[in-house]
Amino acid sequence: MPLESASKPETTRPPLSRRFSVAPMMDWTDRHCRFFLRQLSRHTLLYTEMVTTGALLHGDSARFLRHCEAEYPLALQLGGSVPAELAACAELAEAAGYDEVNLNVGCPSDRVQNNMIGACLMAHPALVADCVKAMRDAVSIPVTVKHRIGIDGRDSYAELRDFVGQVCEAGCESFTVHARIAILSGLSPKENREIPPLRYDVAAQIKRDFPDLEIILNGGIKTLDECRSHLQTFDGVMLGREAYHNPYLLAQVDRQLFGAEAPTLSRFEAMQSMRDYIAAHLAEGGSMHHITRHMLGLAQGFKGARRFRQLLSVDIHKTAEPLALFDQAAQLLQGH
Repeated sequence: MPLESASKPETTRPPLSRRFSVAPMMDWTDRHCRFFLRQLSRHTLLYTEMVTTGALLHGDSARFLRHCEAEYPLALQLGGSVPAELAACAELAEAAGYDEVNLNVGCPSDRVQNNMIGACLMAHPALVADCVKAMRDAVSIPVTVKHRIGIDGRDSYAELRDFVGQVCEAGCESFTVHARIAILSGLSPKENREIPPLRYDVAAQIKRDFPDLEIILNGGIKTLDECRSHLQTFDGVMLGREAYHNPYLLAQVDRQLFGAEAPTLSRFEAMQSMRDYIAAHLAEGGSMHHITRHMLGLAQGFKGARRFRQLLSVDIHKTAEPLALFDQAAQLLQGH
């Protein structure tokens, strides 16, 4: 298991590219998930779960920032709206070795709205611009923004264009656009990922109006064929739930989207690549479930997938020999 990083490593780290990335997802893209996804793709940009400024400044910052060098290229997503607090957190991120800091302007949950975090900030472009400027003044790593195309009551293209315009004037050069509006009154976060229609055309218009900005498309993308198609218009693509539920999709990303010559891991080899990491986690007193819960989708699409998931999500809680059970699950992927 690679040593965990408290500062930037001396070795040459992989270059940061936003051509393909996996979205920040609460309760999912923790450090174990990211380590697993990194086994499948060397070039994919990975994001943390959203971390609030309050958690970093007043909580266990070492736990929230914890990661290992194998996860690079890696971005920290922050939730907050107080420029000075965001700047302080950006400094922590840079000191911890992250390649990028991203500001969440897309989360629609009631809990974060009440703290002026997430999509509600789209109604306050000047404040977002102040936040971006404060972070950019504090660090040398890139500061980026992930946002929706609008919110209820502020969903015109003119308002979106004004938002991007004000934030880019503050120095932000890269925007990840979730191509749906967020309906903050009446829809749950899950419904906000499904009910508002996808409007790739609106995101494309932003790219046309701001050709010098890096515009990354997010929302509803499921296949690498779709990624290649969108890359004709956008500078990058970001996948969320599809990358989590069907992680083996990442095994083809380096070859198909980055033109890399690296060999493609089989599903079985991907399992084997995690064994030492899991053994180290168990030796520290951790539970194997902390890691394998992120690997359940590795068997998606072929016979034995149901048994694979049962072993790693149900039987795992009944065994006294977790690594033996892990090996049993891995055997189901032999030859795949």
